[in-house]
Amino acid sequence: MFASFKLAGLLVAVGAALVITGPAGAQQPYVQLSGAACATPPILHCPDKDCPSDRVINQGQAVEMKTRRTYFLDYPCDLRHDEPVTFVLSLHGAGSYGNWQRHYFPIMDYRDKYRLVIATPNSPTRVWSEADDEYLQNIVTSIVDQIGSRNIRAFWLAGHSQGGMTSNRLVRTEFFKNKVDGWLSLSGGRLGGSPGRGDFGAIGASLPGPGARGAAPGSATSPTSTTSASTAGAGGRATAPGFAAAMAALREPPAADFSFIFETGEREMDDKGLTPTSDWASKYSCGTRGAPKEVVDTKAGYVYDSTRQNPPVPAWGLLPRPGRAEVYVYPNCQNGRVVADVVRLEKGHTEGLEPNVTEALVSLMLSARGGKISQSPATAGR
Repeated sequence: MFASFKLAGLLVAVGAALVITGPAGAQQPYVQLSGAACATPPILHCPDKDCPSDRVINQGQAVEMKTRRTYFLDYPCDLRHDEPVTFVLSLHGAGSYGNWQRHYFPIMDYRDKYRLVIATPNSPTRVWSEADDEYLQNIVTSIVDQIGSRNIRAFWLAGHSQGGMTSNRLVRTEFFKNKVDGWLSLSGGRLGGSPGRGDFGAIGASLPGPGARGAAPGSATSPTSTTSASTAGAGGRATAPGFAAAMAALREPPAADFSFIFETGEREMDDKGLTPTSDWASKYSCGTRGAPKEVVDTKAGYVYDSTRQNPPVPAWGLLPRPGRAEVYVYPNCQNGRVVADVVRLEKGHTEGLEPNVTEALVSLMLSARGGKISQSPATAGR
């Protein structure tokens, strides 16, 4: 009798376990990446304006297990196993933070609609350097391993200001050059000819380092770059021996094969604006750039640099507000590549992107050829 009661108790316990966890070996319907909680709306999302400073500087909910550094990881909460996704590594500018970058370029708001997985890391020095490469590589490797290389339909780098310059460097490295399908430069330098620099006034004069007066922050010809976090304080620029030589090397076009989209504020450029041609477009035998498509936003972006508003410097960036943008596309590029320029009219360097122009950029990214990771071993270049 006692043995029967013990057996009955064991069966009840096993049954309860099956209710909680499901049959042994059963796969859960949705993916949880890197143990990072997924929520709707995305975690630590800023309100429409006046994002609290402690939220802006938060370092993220995901942990890169080898370096033990954190980062933000945004993905659809209903992401299924074997579902194709577009993977984006989004890099903040110098002096900034990952969560500021998430709201400066808020593609997390489109993660569900376009099936995006977005990793937004943080540099502890707030300036990206080669010391961060292992951390960034580990993030990419971890995400690819969890999703499966065959399910990465495209892999993009997106970087604001010095984050764009860092993207320019990364696409030349062994690890990234055979994985990256596209680079979105958010005021981070233009391949194929950068525009002249707008009037940054006292901000430009105060920036140390060679070439501070020569190009807009984050351009491919500028050796230094700063991006401040809203209400979190402005970051300083950093220079080091050999820095100018390293930046000079980035002026040469990379040998890698990828799509390229350049986005900038109109006030970051001089009166000449964008050049109507692009050497990168010529590389892929694209057609002549056509008339721009206008994108209109009635809603403002989330963030800005509150430390540089007294006095305001339009080239650096004013308060968030609605706006218009012009999208220029070089058509019929070879190999399914996309080459495009996007100019946000009457905007500067640090005004967060509005929703419609953000979605327009995502649409351009998704229209380009992908598949580098899915068509080659995920471990290549490690």
